[in-house]
Amino acid sequence: MKIGIVNDTPMMVEVLRRVVAESGRHELIWIARDGEQAVQMCAWQLPDVVLMDLLMPKVDGVEATRRIMQETPCPILVVTSDMDTSAAKIYEALGYGALDATQTPALIGAAGKRDAAALIEKIDNLGRLSPEVVTAPVRPSMRPLPSLSSEDLAPLVAVGASAGGPAALATLLKQLPREFGGSIVIVQHIDAGFAPGMAQWLQQQSLLRVRLAGEGDLPRRGEVLLAGSNHHLVFKENSRLAYVEGAAADVYRPSVDTFFHSIVRHWQGKATGVLLTGMGRDGAAGLKALRENGYHTIAQDQKSCAVYGMPKAAVALNAAVEVLSVTAIAARLQAIVAST
Repeated sequence: MKIGIVNDTPMMVEVLRRVVAESGRHELIWIARDGEQAVQMCAWQLPDVVLMDLLMPKVDGVEATRRIMQETPCPILVVTSDMDTSAAKIYEALGYGALDATQTPALIGAAGKRDAAALIEKIDNLGRLSPEVVTAPVRPSMRPLPSLSSEDLAPLVAVGASAGGPAALATLLKQLPREFGGSIVIVQHIDAGFAPGMAQWLQQQSLLRVRLAGEGDLPRRGEVLLAGSNHHLVFKENSRLAYVEGAAADVYRPSVDTFFHSIVRHWQGKATGVLLTGMGRDGAAGLKALRENGYHTIAQDQKSCAVYGMPKAAVALNAAVEVLSVTAIAARLQAIVAST
């Protein structure tokens, strides 16, 4: 794959250049010293993946990400040497369409080798974002006798999101009242290392309680659960959540499709599926399975998406009962939950 590096520190540029070269699978095509130059370089020669630093002169990585995703969209991986203090900027960049974030490797030492391997793994994963084969809708399997009735379960809002998801989720949650009568479970494509910080960040945007989903959790009214592992979040017997290890070849971990399909198999109450902004088509087949099994489904519209990939794939499959702007989805969810 063709790689563009955006970083204003010569030593960091050299580290990234070496990591890319030593992989033997990727080619460095240009280096930009600040965000403004990165926007220009993407317009000149679009790479397969941009390795984006955050703190730079003139135009920082957040603004560069916003402009690139508006003008010449391509996969962007945030690579920063200061993960802890840059958390807010990382979520901003993810909100504008960056796909993931990782630590800049050290030049030497065991930690450097570990971080270099993690960086190459993330680049490889982004390279596998070509459209996947859409699987057939999953039909409900025979369920064991439930110990919970549908009346015991809060109406479920199942949300999938990827690139641009943090900003869309913040917009959605801000509009839901404290007395919202549904439960919300979110699968956002994000590395597990960022999930706790993202839950805290979303809590600041919401009147509802936001926390990471735990093994065996039962979604409850007025609560938002966020997938917090690189394993798949799924429903299992008795409508409880669990994490299951995916295959090494899985492009997305956690996967929205896997999550939506598990609702068809194991959720015993009412549910609404929502597919938000994202690159690729994860969630499209799962949303279609939900619709074909009688659940209400909503896809975010093109105008309000940072990246109109996943919702576009769902619309093409006729998987969405409704296509709405992110600002209209909250009001619709309130109406749906109030009517159940």
